[in-house]
Amino acid sequence: MTDLSQYRQDAKGNLIPLANIKETDLLRDELVMEIVGKAQAVQANIADFKQQAMDDIAAFAQLSADRYDVKLGGKKGNISLHSFDGQYRVNLAIQDTLVFDEGLLAAKALIDECINEWTEGSRSELKTLINAAFQVDKEGNLSTARVLGLRRLDIEDHKWQKAMEALSDSLQVHTSKPFVRVYKRDEAGAYQLMNLDIAKV
Repeated sequence: MTDLSQYRQDAKGNLIPLANIKETDLLRDELVMEIVGKAQAVQANIADFKQQAMDDIAAFAQLSADRYDVKLGGKKGNISLHSFDGQYRVNLAIQDTLVFDEGLLAAKALIDECINEWTEGSRSELKTLINAAFQVDKEGNLSTARVLGLRRLDIEDHKWQKAMEALSDSLQVHTSKPFVRVYKRDEAGAYQLMNLDIAKV
């Protein structure tokens, strides 16, 4: 039986005998794996902190609601808590990722009809804005913000209004992701995020 402790697997999946690997490569591998191990431990600690913080905030919110005999249900998000001295703030926020369902096709068809019906040369800037809103990125995804921005356009056309209604109806919440953010007041009195992103610490 092969003693795997005497081998290292390379990037192609091949087992290379330790005797055939340069000492520098072995030392580099050892250093990388040591740092990776520490990073994994930090990642696990942050994940535990996030879950514990969310659970504690939810429990506190329910404790506050109990004073009024109210039972809270569902996800608890968009809550801000402050320390007594106002130096610290903790935010629990829920960020929704929005997507469009097949109803977007109907909205786009109605919008195209509007563009075709408008006289040639009129509202040219508007046409450019509309076309830009439906441009896709490299992954083939639409910009939700740009498409929804069309609803802010002040256009009285009946067909356009119908298209905007179809646009709104096609919007769905795809995922909801909770975030916990901790802030500390600076000397100017503004809250500054206590960054837990290793690249920004």
